[in-house]
Amino acid sequence: MRVNKLTFAALAVVAGLSLTACQSDDDTTSSSTSSSSSSSKGADSAQGTAENAAAESSDQEQDTVGACRTDELEVTAQDTTIDGDEENTVAVTFTNGGGRDCSLAGFAGADLTTDAGTVSAVRTGDPAPATVLKDGKSISFYISYPANDTGGSGIRVTGLVVTPPNETKSVTLDWPGAASLPVTDGSGTPVKVGPIGSAGQGE
Repeated sequence: MRVNKLTFAALAVVAGLSLTACQSDDDTTSSSTSSSSSSSKGADSAQGTAENAAAESSDQEQDTVGACRTDELEVTAQDTTIDGDEENTVAVTFTNGGGRDCSLAGFAGADLTTDAGTVSAVRTGDPAPATVLKDGKSISFYISYPANDTGGSGIRVTGLVVTPPNETKSVTLDWPGAASLPVTDGSGTPVKVGPIGSAGQGE
């Protein structure tokens, strides 16, 4: 009878140890899972914080950079018409030569001087958001106009006057496009100007 009691006691001790070991393993697994989850959340949070900081830095840069002035910009124009296009196009490029970064937004003014007077281009498309133009870099916009296929002499274009956004000082350039515009029926100007950045990608 004593032998049986000892056997039962030994079995009870072994069972207790097994339960303790299982509980220890479960605690370790739970702790490891919790730690891994916390690390993952921490990494996601850090990434989100970095992205927000980068966005805020970009916004702050645009807020602190002043607008580009006419005297800081080199303005050039070239014919960019491609055969088969419905309209002719000229690309106007602003190159920042002011020795500092500056900001451009919205639309530039574009006026064609002709033998019939000034033809002002009308804006088309959504205004461009503020863009920081680094010193020495360029950005372009387009001017579109119909080809003179009427067979007549049309309206002869003699020059192009460009005014940077938010500026009153203009730059007069040689007109690089077609020599004439078709005569309109008086319903409005056929010349259109796109927002800053609408021609090419800049440099």
